[in-house]
Amino acid sequence: MQILNFEDIYHDYWKRIFRLCMGYVNDDELAKDLCQETFVAVFQQLPKFRQEAAVGTWIYRIATNICLRQINLEKRMPKSELPYQIKDNYEKDNKLEKDKMTDFLYQCISELPELERIIISLELEEMKQAEIAEVVGISPTNVRVKIHRIKEKLTEKFRKHENQL
Repeated sequence: MQILNFEDIYHDYWKRIFRLCMGYVNDDELAKDLCQETFVAVFQQLPKFRQEAAVGTWIYRIATNICLRQINLEKRMPKSELPYQIKDNYEKDNKLEKDKMTDFLYQCISELPELERIIISLELEEMKQAEIAEVVGISPTNVRVKIHRIKEKLTEKFRKHENQL
């Protein structure tokens, strides 16, 4: 059994987990907070990690759970009803990605249903489809089909967006 080093894990996965969080919330500051929360959990749980799954799969599952919890929180407290200071955080412009198409992609991903957001975010991180299946709890064949359909949806959104420009 390999001994896992938190610093190596953080270095290897921070950018990927940040992009996964961006796919959920499409807000730079909130994604950073969710990413930080993920790595706090990873640090706390690392001694208990049994290495029954790949460390990446385990970290993505933690991040996914944290993002889903945040989304459920937002559903319970609509942005228009948030206290003033918190509302300001939600309204900050996305400054991380300068490229407009990347911003649009994150926007499109954030509008997808929950399971599709998870699948396409992990696919964009180049996670193997078998590992994605393990994270989301469906068969690898079903993952492959869903990825194909999600890509079709996103392609259609990009076509419509280009026609509007």
